Amino acid sequence: MTEMVCGCALRRRRGFLRASAGAVAALGGLGLAFTADAVVLTKQMRDAMKPDDILQAMKKGNQRFRTGQRQDHDYLAQQRKTAKGQYPAAVLLSCIDSRAPAETIMDLRIGDIFNCRVAGNIANDDILGSMEFACKVAGAKVVLVMGHTACGAIKGAIDNAELGNLTGLLAKIKPAVKATDYGGARTAANDEFVDAVARTNVALTMADIRSRSTVLREMESEGALVIAGAMYDLQTGTADFFP
Repeated sequence: MTEMVCGCALRRRRGFLRASAGAVAALGGLGLAFTADAVVLTKQMRDAMKPDDILQAMKKGNQRFRTGQRQDHDYLAQQRKTAKGQYPAAVLLSCIDSRAPAETIMDLRIGDIFNCRVAGNIANDDILGSMEFACKVAGAKVVLVMGHTACGAIKGAIDNAELGNLTGLLAKIKPAVKATDYGGARTAANDEFVDAVARTNVALTMADIRSRSTVLREMESEGALVIAGAMYDLQTGTADFFP
């Protein structure tokens, strides 16, 4: 009888530990493999996370990156695990700047996020459609628009640069130049002004996403999605998140 009781208790303990490990993995989130089965983000883990959990995981990942404590990633294992399916938790809209790769600066893995990249991190119809797929169809719970300091696209918009198809892209950024409340020199040579416009551009892009995508706006109003912004500092490696 004692052996039976001990056996039942042991099984309950093992079950509890397995459940606890799953909960920790889900809530701990992106970039952390707590068990051999958590090499990548699974559907169960992603579905257990709330939008705020996902944002917090990205913030922690950026903290690891900027403090030199990035996780050891087995990218080949991640590639194999995600080959037959993916369950990203977020979709990021970021600039094409080579110094601001979102997965790296947030210490993420293959399969953690969808990533849209375009100069000046602006939203066009194709990007909006991609975001709608990522969230409504594939299950992502966060849309993050990330700008960065010393952005060349922002400088081009301030300077009214013209070059082929780039002219039309920069025109989408110019409303942010006008909307930025700044008392100093409003030129591309003023780094402070450039960064202020970049932040305004992120906020306007977030508003544009809500305005032009009924799908994403409804998901956010239902609490199934969070649309957030961030500014990445090229000098410090810090991503500053904001609503």
